[in-house]
Amino acid sequence: MSKHLSQDEFFTALTALFTTQKQSQKGTILLTQKRYSYDESAKETLSEQEHEETLTTTTLPQAPILIRASNSKPKEARNEGKKVKLSTIVQPDDLDSFYARYADVCKAGMSGLKPRDRTKRKAKEKARRKMKTQA
Repeated sequence: MSKHLSQDEFFTALTALFTTQKQSQKGTILLTQKRYSYDESAKETLSEQEHEETLTTTTLPQAPILIRASNSKPKEARNEGKKVKLSTIVQPDDLDSFYARYADVCKAGMSGLKPRDRTKRKAKEKARRKMKTQA
């Protein structure tokens, strides 16, 4: 299991990841977040109906959030050790300040990106519509 970075280390590495991807002019960066559970064995096994009832009748306690960032490299590049995986855990009290900084880093990293070239897809859709109208 990988080590979780501190928030400052995470933002520094995320900025570097955006810079690297921007310089290569292609690639994908995956950003994910989910509730962090400390202990998998502590989860109770509930039926789906019991789980639905629990969610509707009670509010869940605030839990830390696990934030992940990764460059989506193809399998052959993963074997070369070029895949970058970053993660950090954010406590509920720190969420507002974290998300403010996270948004700034993401906006700065995404500025200057080129939009995807969708001309081929648009041409195919246009040809398909033309075929439907002729039929």
